[in-house]
Parts: sequence; structure tokens; C-alpha cells
Amino acid sequence: MGDSTILKVMLVGDLILDEPEPDSFFEPARSTLKEADVLVGHVEIPHTRRGRESTSDVPAPPGNPDNLAALKRAGFHVATLAGNHMFDAGPDGVEDTITTLRQLGIVTTGAGMCLTEAREPAIVGHQGLKVGTLSYNCVGPKDSWANEKKAGCSYIQVITHYELDHATPGGPPRIYTFAEPESTDAMLADIENLRRMVDVLIVALHKGIGHTPAVLAMYERPLAKAAIDAGADIVVGHHAHILRGIEVYKGRPIYHGLGNFVTVTRALNMEANPSPKRLEWARRRRKLFGFEPDPDYPTYPFHPEARNAMIAVCEIGADGIRKAGFIPCRVNPKGQPEICGNDSRGRSVASYVEQITGKAALRADFKWDGSMVRFM
Repeated sequence: MGDSTILKVMLVGDLILDEPEPDSFFEPARSTLKEADVLVGHVEIPHTRRGRESTSDVPAPPGNPDNLAALKRAGFHVATLAGNHMFDAGPDGVEDTITTLRQLGIVTTGAGMCLTEAREPAIVGHQGLKVGTLSYNCVGPKDSWANEKKAGCSYIQVITHYELDHATPGGPPRIYTFAEPESTDAMLADIENLRRMVDVLIVALHKGIGHTPAVLAMYERPLAKAAIDAGADIVVGHHAHILRGIEVYKGRPIYHGLGNFVTVTRALNMEANPSPKRLEWARRRRKLFGFEPDPDYPTYPFHPEARNAMIAVCEIGADGIRKAGFIPCRVNPKGQPEICGNDSRGRSVASYVEQITGKAALRADFKWDGSMVRFM
């Protein structure tokens, strides 16, 4: 890497393009996204006209493959695919999603027609530099996992243990979660192998407790730190559909949850929902997570705090990461993430990130640097 070269990497969280005119949802952020030398996002659902429902979990309806072109026009270079919904339409959904994205020139990682393919990194170049990305699903279901003969996603198996630690049968237990060693070792081997091939290495983990502010499960921090110990430069999380806190470990940033970006869908609405499974989940999650979606946000049925959003930004020079931070965003009632500067809205989002970082017992010092909030 030349001494004067600065590489700007931007990353966003979950992307669901399940509404007409998908380009319109990127419009308020388009000019900012175009500033990235490398732009990475997580495609949450399969996009296919084929396939059949293939999950024991709550299925997401497949998206229109034509909608993925909006990602190309918004400037995306890399799509991570290792998530809990990627196998919801079976192997056809996996194949069609990957094929469509690659035809658009968007490099994919995290899913494939077998586990070997799913573990292959996405490598993109810019001005002679190579950026590699790996993607892992940490939340299940097992149906979504690839193996030697089955399509699906790369994964980390997380084991959950419930321990009643007080004399109250039927009372609330303490919850322990651990990343299973064999699948963790496979991820570490992938990172070590990729480290020799690239200048910048990103690990994306589909992890976390959904729709719940601030809280990190026990496995999350050790797993993210293990990725950095193995050679990752940047670790990002997504899946929870709400922002998580930020920390710095060994001089490298960990964004524990990028939350939603363009995540528009009516699949979780209770009104006119044609799927019995999705309708039941729409009812159940209100009780489980204690929130009611705002009827003024008809295509954004998420926790009210999920209106806070971000674009992660890392500027990388010859000596490593020179800046790490985020651009605050706010999702409007149309489901569009709007860029917020150092104004009342931007300061509100920045304050929220600082608050949830502290609640999760993470340490990061935040300060404004132009339109970005820096912590490195």
C-alpha cells in the first residue's frame, strides 16, 4: 500500500428490498454511499422466482431478483449472505441470489451451493489494494447451514445453556451462550488463509438478540475478538435489526451491530398477512420484545429505536486503520435512511450509540469529525 493511499471502506447492516421502486429507498443516502471506495452490505433474504419454503424457522418471502440491481446503482461492491433467511427458498433461492448479484458485478460471500463455496471470501480491488470479506451466520437455524452436499450459508454454531442459579423452580434462569469450537476454528482458519492474500480483512457476523436494545449475548464479544486475533481488521455485526454498541480491540474496530439500513418489508405486518407462520411471529414478537411497530412506518415494522441507523466508515492507510467511525442516519416513515450531519438529529443518533455502548459495558470515545462520528 502506497504511503499516500487512503482507502475508504463503508459498511451497512441488513438490506431487504421487498417493496416496489427499490432505488427510491437509497435516494437520501446515495451521494454519501458513492463516496466509498469499497461498500459492503448484508443481503438478508433470497431473491428468486423459483424455490419452495425450506426452513423450520419463520420464513421470509423471497424478493424479486430485479430489485437487486438497486444495490449496484447505489454503489455496493460486496454483499454478505450468511444469515438466517438465506435458505428460506431452498437451494434455488441461494443459487439465484448469488447468480444475480455476481451478474451485477457485486461480489458475494457467506453462501454457496456447498459449504466450501459458502466459505469462499469476497475479494475486491481498488487502486492496487485488495479488500477481503468473510461472512458467518451465528444465529441458525440449522436448516440454513451449508454442508459438503447442501446449499446454504457458512456458520458458527452457538450453544445456549439455561442455568437456574437460585432456589425458585420455574424462575428466570441465567443464560449462557458459547461459540462451538469446531465451527469457530473453521472461521479462524478462513481468516488466517485470507490474511495472506489481502491488505484489508473484514469479518461480518450475523449475530445478536433481535429487537432488543443494547444487550449483547455472552458469545458475541469473545467471537469478535477471536476474529481480530486471527487477523481481521474490521468486525461488523448484523441481524438484530437494531443498533449495537462499538468497541476497539487491539487497535481495530468492532461494530457489534450495524442495525438496519434499507430494510423495507410488509412480511411482519399483522394486517392482511397471507402467511400463517409470519402472522403468528408478528404477534409473538410483540410480546417477546415488548414493542409495537409504528403504523406511520408501514414498510418498517421494527422497534422504535431501530429508526437510529448508521453507515460504518473506516479510512485505511499504509500504516493500518487511520480513522474509524460512523455516519449517523435516521430512518424516515417511508423506510429511507436519511443522512444526519452534526445537527440535532445527528447528535441524537450519536448520543444513542454512545448510550448503548455504555450499557453494554463497552468502551469507546466518540467525537465529531466533520460529518462522521469518530471513535478511532
